[in-house]
Amino acid sequence: MRILVLGGGWFLGRAVIEGALGRGWDVTAFNRGRSGSVPEGVETVRGDRTSDADLKRLAEAGSWDVVVDTSSGELAPRYVLAAVEALRPVVGRWVHVSTVSVYRGWPHQPLTEDSALLEAPADADESFGYTGVDGSPTKYGFQKAGAEQAVRRSFGGDAVILRPGVILGPGEYVGRLPWWLRRAERGGAILAAAPSARPVQPVDVRDVAAFALDQAAGTGGGAFNVAHPAPISIAEFLTHCLAVTGGVGHLVWADPAVLEDHGVRQWTEMPLWRTASGVWSVDASRAVAAGLSCRPLATTISDTWEWLKADGRPVEHPRAAEHGIAADKEAAILAALAH
Repeated sequence: MRILVLGGGWFLGRAVIEGALGRGWDVTAFNRGRSGSVPEGVETVRGDRTSDADLKRLAEAGSWDVVVDTSSGELAPRYVLAAVEALRPVVGRWVHVSTVSVYRGWPHQPLTEDSALLEAPADADESFGYTGVDGSPTKYGFQKAGAEQAVRRSFGGDAVILRPGVILGPGEYVGRLPWWLRRAERGGAILAAAPSARPVQPVDVRDVAAFALDQAAGTGGGAFNVAHPAPISIAEFLTHCLAVTGGVGHLVWADPAVLEDHGVRQWTEMPLWRTASGVWSVDASRAVAAGLSCRPLATTISDTWEWLKADGRPVEHPRAAEHGIAADKEAAILAALAH
């Protein structure tokens, strides 16, 4: 099996490459070489996927059985369309990593793959779309919906679309789980958003990569929600963070209205917290039937902590600075709750 990975220097892309090498596949990575590094044994083609000349040069280095595209996150659909059109003559199959944000009802409604999608053209530029006043839909979601259209236009039934929600695990650059782990390590009173029984269903990066590779080796196409099929409560999640770090702390549960009164930003200042009812109601049964297997979230948490303890340094990304509440703001809210 010859596989081309678009990206591959960090997190999901690197996990895909490591998994493909573990299967004995021939791997080519296409990236700019500015973030992270690819493992040994990988043929690397340097280039910018927004450059027609670089895409032409990449196509000349082919052919491949399959592309796994992990690097289109912030790209306008027109650039995804340019890549699929340039590579279609030298690629048999395309596995595209999208997002649950493409659904019209996310995060307010439970989701299946049959849920309505946002509408965006395959050749949309960076200006297409908008973000709603309540944070949904998002311009990002429109852009990713257009990217899906671009892939389908060229690959049709040979296109596989993966729609993960939150991806965690060793190498995470967004900083959700690393922030919670470092906060648990500090201990003391730890502010958390009630209700404690609220379920969460993030998925491990290694499990997403394995499923992507299974689909790469398969036949047929289609879309799959990629989320953990066995959610755990946020209380269990944070308790695991305390246990693996050895943090001497305790969770203080605050009503969402109290957090909102203090201006705590959902999803970022309080990672993994969002009051919308559908945010953790993503049906992944179709993916499970197709072979998705997810390790326990407790394992993801402990493995991420081991990576951090071993001086794990994620690739720097501006989104990491958005995550986690400042210590003085947390202390002020805790003090208010105590009175």
